[in-house]
Amino acid sequence: MGTVLTRESLGEHIDGLRKQGKRIVTTNGCFDILHVGHVRILKQSKALGDILVVGINSDASVSALKGPERPINNQNDRAELLSSLECVDVVSIFDEGTPVEFIKVVKPDIHVKGADYKPQDLEETPVVEALGGRVEILPLVPQKSTTSLVQKIRG
Repeated sequence: MGTVLTRESLGEHIDGLRKQGKRIVTTNGCFDILHVGHVRILKQSKALGDILVVGINSDASVSALKGPERPINNQNDRAELLSSLECVDVVSIFDEGTPVEFIKVVKPDIHVKGADYKPQDLEETPVVEALGGRVEILPLVPQKSTTSLVQKIRG
């Protein structure tokens, strides 16, 4: 079972793990309605290292990215759900529209995104690389997304 940490306590926690020789992997997203696509990419991300740190967009950040009707689940509920997954070690909520500040604190060895992104299009790629890490793109589960679930529910 993972833990939910504020940005203020996140850096110190990760530094301690890194001193133990742990390989740190990050990923991020809204994770508004948890689905099989999320779980598979989280499991694959964890397999790339020792510690998986998930950054989630705050409620305000999700609304700015997805529109005023989102998120469906609030940030505390989303953080608790993610932290309860066996493959997730740490969850931290960030307010910005991108995970750049989250990345600067964690300094991951590997940062993971799904195949709906290209490394050169991500604002965080130069930050990850400048910190000595790399960006890994993992395949998506076809037709599995929160947006498609919301559309299905709305009929």
